[in-house]
Amino acid sequence: MVPVATLPAAAILMGIGYWIDPTGWGGNSAVAAFLITAGAAIIDNMPILFAVGVAYGMSKDKDGAAALAGLVGFYVLTKLCSPGAVAMIQGIDPKAVPAAFGKINNQFVGILTGVITAELYNRFSHVELHKALAFFSGKRLVPIVTSFVMIFVAFAMMIIWPVIYDGLVHFGETIQGMGSVGAGIYAFFNRLLIPVGLHHALNSVFWFDVAGINDIPNFLGGAKSLAEGKAVLGITGRYQAGFFPIMMFGLPGAALAIYHAAKPANKARVASLMIAAAFAAFFTGVTEPLEFSFMFVAPPLYLLHAFLTGISVYIAASMQWIAGFGFSAGLVDMVLSSRNPLARDWYMLIAQGIVFFVIYYVTFRAAIGAFNLKTPGREDDEVGGDAAAPAAAPVASDNASLAAGYLQAIGGNANLASIDACITRLRLGVKDSALVDEAAAKRLGASGVVRLNKENVQIIIGPKAELVADAMRGLKGGVAAAPVAAAAVAAPVAAAAAPKAAAGDLVLVSPITGDVVPLEEVPDPAFASKAVGEGVAVRPTGKLVVAPVAGTIVKIFNSNHAFALLADNGAELIVHIGVDTVKLGGQGFKRLAEQGARVNAGDPVLELDLAYLEQNAQSVISPVIVSNVDQFAGVANVATGSVVAGQTKLYTLKAK
Repeated sequence: MVPVATLPAAAILMGIGYWIDPTGWGGNSAVAAFLITAGAAIIDNMPILFAVGVAYGMSKDKDGAAALAGLVGFYVLTKLCSPGAVAMIQGIDPKAVPAAFGKINNQFVGILTGVITAELYNRFSHVELHKALAFFSGKRLVPIVTSFVMIFVAFAMMIIWPVIYDGLVHFGETIQGMGSVGAGIYAFFNRLLIPVGLHHALNSVFWFDVAGINDIPNFLGGAKSLAEGKAVLGITGRYQAGFFPIMMFGLPGAALAIYHAAKPANKARVASLMIAAAFAAFFTGVTEPLEFSFMFVAPPLYLLHAFLTGISVYIAASMQWIAGFGFSAGLVDMVLSSRNPLARDWYMLIAQGIVFFVIYYVTFRAAIGAFNLKTPGREDDEVGGDAAAPAAAPVASDNASLAAGYLQAIGGNANLASIDACITRLRLGVKDSALVDEAAAKRLGASGVVRLNKENVQIIIGPKAELVADAMRGLKGGVAAAPVAAAAVAAPVAAAAAPKAAAGDLVLVSPITGDVVPLEEVPDPAFASKAVGEGVAVRPTGKLVVAPVAGTIVKIFNSNHAFALLADNGAELIVHIGVDTVKLGGQGFKRLAEQGARVNAGDPVLELDLAYLEQNAQSVISPVIVSNVDQFAGVANVATGSVVAGQTKLYTLKAK
């Protein structure tokens, strides 16, 4: 997805150029020609972008050395497999070289190079050579190894590339020869391959010039493309046009059906999920958050969705309503492509979309009711009454909090092997996918969890996936067994590290001097809904924060706004000063104890600058909670009124 992320830049540049000069396609305006040429520079070099981007994206630590090695590998491979080099190496007449080698500079080879290079980087980037060659150790070794490996890959490609190329050409020409029906078949399989991400392999045949199909040519001007016979008005782009009615209208219709079919108690939660997902689909064409919300819980609906997508693309191709996209079939790309020289009757796709909105709504609503499909909001009630917490809202919204929450949901650092992301998914390598808590992930706002196998999972979280993945990389390597609460996310201590629960109840003293506030009145939905844990809050009037019980401080956040304490009986306690105070970056807090320290009840941990916090924090109300309360009999004897730090009993944690 790293190289694919460059496509919007090309779409915007070329789209604006065509808006400026829709008839001359750059011939009548120097500015338009400038923009169109700039966008084409990206499109025309997509093979290199794939080689560099895939190598970087699949490297274990996202290092620039991997990207450099990908570029080196691509140049070596494509040069050795160029027609002239093949003729020289094989000792044959240049005219006898298979046509496939004239197409060696393509996205398929770029992806192949990137994958091989990333694997070489992951294996050799930490190799240490003899002192005499020490300069070439580690990351500097990777481009060298890649160069030699690509020599062997080139010899292999001289044998297998003509076969692969001929197969791609045959497949593409077969579908192309079926006309509008072939376009519909392509679209049907495009959607079916979404769950495993292999739709990109299919797209490369029809969207890029991998096999000479060249349905969407890489051109500087429409006139040139038409003159060379590379484009046909009303035909070129038929493998894209029909996606606009689905992504902009059809899927939002499905979202409305899912909302109306939800149980009354769950409608608020489903509405927030469906509105966000439908807007993303309509505006940007990013559909995975919505599709994954019903893909696995209601497979018949997804099959229906794939079928309707095929029908839509077939209709648009048959009617020769054409619009293309540089990223995905959303409103932004429709506006940008509307004056593209090859666009034709694009506005009819809007009319088609309105019809498909109705079709999706009616068919989805009927199927959900007829087959009692468990779409979002129709899940079976959970035993034990815990279902209420997820219904409140996602536990957190900022990336750091979400990262901490998802890290806990997959079993903590102890279960995490690698972190990656695409546009809408966290792609995580784990030691045991069975340890991933799907319910916890959904409480954080995930649309779904896909367990590909024992060691790989994907969590569908929407367009912020890459940002959350970056935040998770920052957390990786921390205290695996500690609660990782950050701005309202708490994580239980790993079972292996938690002490054996002591017999008897645990009495907590107030960590802060102030006035008791019921947890339900905390102005933060995560705490108020008790999704984080049970307890009570205090509105501080004193500046000293102390340990509420004896135990070990397993986490103090860098911003000093919260700490987690593991009590001797195994209780996991979170003391969180204020609401959204993580954004203060440590201002207003002074640390008096260090992470890992052993403390007794009443020992000082933090000092507050109350005047600053009251002026700059969203709220100074401070929750004091037990995040693993399910391991106990509950909270009792909750204090009311005023409390004194280290002296007043705040509440009792009852033993089972």
